[in-house]
Amino acid sequence: MPDPLPEHGHSQAEVERRIGAPQGRGYLRDIVYGAIDGSVTTFAIVAGVAGAGLSPLVIVALGLANVLADGFSMAAGNYSGTKAELDDIRRLRQVEERHIRLDPDGERREVRQILRMKGLSGQALEDATDQICANTETWVQTMLEGEYGLSAVDPHPMRAALATFGAFLVAGMIPLLPFILSVPDALRWSTLMTGVTFFAIGAYKSHWSLAPWWRSGLESLAIGGVAAGLAYGVGTLFQ
Repeated sequence: MPDPLPEHGHSQAEVERRIGAPQGRGYLRDIVYGAIDGSVTTFAIVAGVAGAGLSPLVIVALGLANVLADGFSMAAGNYSGTKAELDDIRRLRQVEERHIRLDPDGERREVRQILRMKGLSGQALEDATDQICANTETWVQTMLEGEYGLSAVDPHPMRAALATFGAFLVAGMIPLLPFILSVPDALRWSTLMTGVTFFAIGAYKSHWSLAPWWRSGLESLAIGGVAAGLAYGVGTLFQ
């Protein structure tokens, strides 16, 4: 079987554009995390309340409260966590800038070791070390990547939070739609739609993994199904 085509072009202009503006980690994690949690927690409330035999109005009220409150809480938590990550990167950047001022020879030695571990040796190693250490910003960034394993692209707390909240809101509303629209046999439709959502989220994230789409979809479906089953079972205890 022939190899698939490359995912991007390699002309000089394409390489300069792509390497000059790296994407960083992106927001896949934030979207998948928010969508799965939105589906699981909202459907858990729907299943639990329905299992207790309460009215559709109660289901909608509690579900909407969960979508808004829990979605905002998750977004705020993601913002705070990403902001802490960004603050730590800035702290380490200042640490390296201070070390370069106080002990430039020691920091040059660290750069040389980082490049040696990348396969450079001899005069090429010395020349590359001189080139990197000639520019303080490049020097610091090399230390952040080589010594601390940090990305060259800083995270964006607000964008991460909005990605989480948006995904939570969209996915969390799906289990509620049959009750909002007063569809007959709403719980059955909510269960079906939520199951499709779980599977779709898993299939979506398979684009960024080596697992086949159906396996990733079934994995997410199993996780959501267990959570929903537990919630419905607890709800039946209060009938």
